[in-house]
Amino acid sequence: MPRRLTRRIFPHPFLTLLLVVVWCLLINQLSAGTVVFGLILGTLVPILTAAYWPNRPRLGNPIKFALYVLVVIWDILVANVQVAIIVLFKRNAAMQPAWVPVPLDIRTPEAIAILAGTITLTPGTVSADLSAEGHALLVHALDAPDPDAVRDTIKHRYERRLKEIFE
Repeated sequence: MPRRLTRRIFPHPFLTLLLVVVWCLLINQLSAGTVVFGLILGTLVPILTAAYWPNRPRLGNPIKFALYVLVVIWDILVANVQVAIIVLFKRNAAMQPAWVPVPLDIRTPEAIAILAGTITLTPGTVSADLSAEGHALLVHALDAPDPDAVRDTIKHRYERRLKEIFE
C-alpha cells in the first residue's frame, strides 16, 4: 500500500492499535468477532477524529513508553497496598495530607495529560489543577510527611520518563 493511502486509512496507527486492545479488554473475550469489531472501531474513530488532531503526537521511543506503562502499573499496585495500610491502621490525626505544587519541565500537552492521569491513577494522589501557562501541576497527596519528596518522586519517576518519550 502506498504511504499516503496508509496514512489516510490509519491516520493514527498507535491510536488504532490502542482502541483494538481496549475494545478487547472491555469485552473481556478474545474472539475473531471481537478483534474484527475492534479493528473497525480502531479504523473509523481515528479517521473521524483526524481533523481534531492536526499535529499528531510523536512517540520518540515506543519501547520507553511500554516501560513507562509497566512502571505505572507497578506503582499503582504498590500504592494500593500503601493506601490500604494508611486507611486501615493510621489514625486520622496522624495523617499529613498536603497540596504539592509540581513545576513541569515537559511542555507537550499529551505528556502533561499523561502525567496528570498517572498521578490521579496512582492511589493516594490526585492531580487537582494545571497552571494557566501549563508550567505546574497542583497535586493532593493523602499522606505526605515530606511534600518535597512527593514532588521529587513525581519529577524523577514519571516526568523524566515522559520527557524522554515525547520531547
